[in-house]
Amino acid sequence: MFGFPITYHEPLFRPPSEGRSLIIQVTLGCSWNKCSFCEMYTSKHFTVRKQEDVFQDIEAFKPWADQITKVFLADGDPLVLSNKKLMPILEKINATFPNLRRISTYASPSNINRKSDEDLKELQDAGLQLLYVGIESGDDATLEAIQKGETFESTVTGINKAQRVGMDTSVMIITGVGGRYHTEQHAVRSAEVLNAIQPKFASTLVLTAHKGLEHYKSRFKGEFIELNLTEQLDEMKRFMEKVELKNTIFRSDHASNRLVLKGVLGKDKERFLAQIEQAIQDPYGKTRQVYGGY
Repeated sequence: MFGFPITYHEPLFRPPSEGRSLIIQVTLGCSWNKCSFCEMYTSKHFTVRKQEDVFQDIEAFKPWADQITKVFLADGDPLVLSNKKLMPILEKINATFPNLRRISTYASPSNINRKSDEDLKELQDAGLQLLYVGIESGDDATLEAIQKGETFESTVTGINKAQRVGMDTSVMIITGVGGRYHTEQHAVRSAEVLNAIQPKFASTLVLTAHKGLEHYKSRFKGEFIELNLTEQLDEMKRFMEKVELKNTIFRSDHASNRLVLKGVLGKDKERFLAQIEQAIQDPYGKTRQVYGGY
């Protein structure tokens, strides 16, 4: 659509569904930055960008203003900022791009919970329509082991708080993140946390130790034994059996997923379970023919 008239502070990340969105960095890095599984922002020191620098980036895209319909606010957790700092940025985005349909960002339950209902409604009215929340797990023991800084209760309270004011949420669960010792409760409680929030979008991906398994173990609180493919599928089956969603768009199609599932929960639940069971019966021999592979 256009070149890039600004210089991003890399590395830069965004959800797959924001591939055609304009990305504006409001913060650099992540204010929490302790999760054992996440290496996205470990090379950055968390910084709040100056408003004039953010405004300059927005202004740089004025020549293509009519073409920009979606904006994603980066980096890790812009909602850590007060509304006093966020609202001028949202207002500037709205004033610059006349065909804007949606603004979105990553968000943590804790940062959502720190805002009042009035704060969240103000942000929603200003166009912040979609929050991407990495839940990772609904199990408190697993969340503690991966140093997430959240609990089942904080996750449910925060996401439901955002949804009550009209924001949509897209949430993610990580298969295998707790390893063999946590797999049962991780599967069951992750389903239960989704049941309690009924998000508009949900997805799963499989734990990937980007810096190696030993590095992940060094950041994991407790003993960790990695799940093999069959155990991953078993965990997914337990999760899917317990899910009771009404109208959630579900995707399991990240590059880490050997099992690709796409549909709506709950109407596609039985189809998903049949696909999972088929994969369990033949996890290696017909993987690509049965469910897509990589």
